[in-house]
Amino acid sequence: MMKKIVITSINYPTEAVRMFSKLKNFSLIVVGDKKTPPEWSCAGVEFISAESQGSLNYKIIQKMPFNHYSRKMIGYLNAIENGAHVIIDTDDDNLPLEGYGFPEFDGNFETIPFDQGFVYIYKLFTKQHIWPRGFPLKLINSARNNDIQISPPELCKVGIWQGLADKDPDVDAIYRLVDGSECVFQKRLPIVLTKGTYCPFNSQNTAYRKELFELLYLPAYVTFRFTDILRGLVAQPIMEALGYRLGFLEATVEQLRNPHDYLKDFESEIPCYLLPEKINELARSCVNPENSVGQNLRAVYSALFQAGVVPQEEIELLDCWLIDLQQLNFRQ
Repeated sequence: MMKKIVITSINYPTEAVRMFSKLKNFSLIVVGDKKTPPEWSCAGVEFISAESQGSLNYKIIQKMPFNHYSRKMIGYLNAIENGAHVIIDTDDDNLPLEGYGFPEFDGNFETIPFDQGFVYIYKLFTKQHIWPRGFPLKLINSARNNDIQISPPELCKVGIWQGLADKDPDVDAIYRLVDGSECVFQKRLPIVLTKGTYCPFNSQNTAYRKELFELLYLPAYVTFRFTDILRGLVAQPIMEALGYRLGFLEATVEQLRNPHDYLKDFESEIPCYLLPEKINELARSCVNPENSVGQNLRAVYSALFQAGVVPQEEIELLDCWLIDLQQLNFRQ
């Protein structure tokens, strides 16, 4: 099974990049941008420079802005074109821990019961009062999320695995401005969400199975801190309609976070605070189990456009993404 890791970076090769490049049974793709050093080079890495991207036969390049995290999608397409069965999303400031990897996508796993709405999944991995970026703020202190029930292991078809990150995990700017304490998550068995139960997930340490590669689409016309959160909010109702589930596992990376301006992060995260429940409701109303992943994805983004969550440019880019995937014919 071919597993490809995709990173975008504007830095010289970091320690994390060098560590990922040496992992056995994985191959690493790094996507550059205009701010990436032109002489970027690292042994064992397939580097796609900003200069070389224009010659690629991907329609998304016509619509995608430079200096944006969504250029990572060029790496996804490259991975798909070269036969990836699993695509792993991570960043250049996440150091893989010993034994790095993900569980099988199909297996017996503990679960959260049905129809719990948004659940505060970090509660199952730490006693620290810390929450994932994109979690509805009004639910952080709710009684329901202080007492999450766990069901015995059952056979699950996981579509996406979200691994946690120790030290400086992907939390929101409110947490960092008010507390900011580092977190080392407890070791525990993976936990899988069931239908009607949701939690935001990000692009920090995340594995996608081939059947759901369409859901890697990263919105390019929303704020930087919202792009991967929106992707995850859209993905979950589509996954569950087609019989797939979202799973979480203990930390398998350690983040040595690149410098951030927390007030700028806060400004960029405002949609993360205001829109998760609305997006979930819109997405659930659009998906149809009779439709393909791509058809459902297009339907959800059309609804988001009508609701004013994304602009017309987002729909145009999404259409290019879906055409690129169709041309790659990756399902065969």
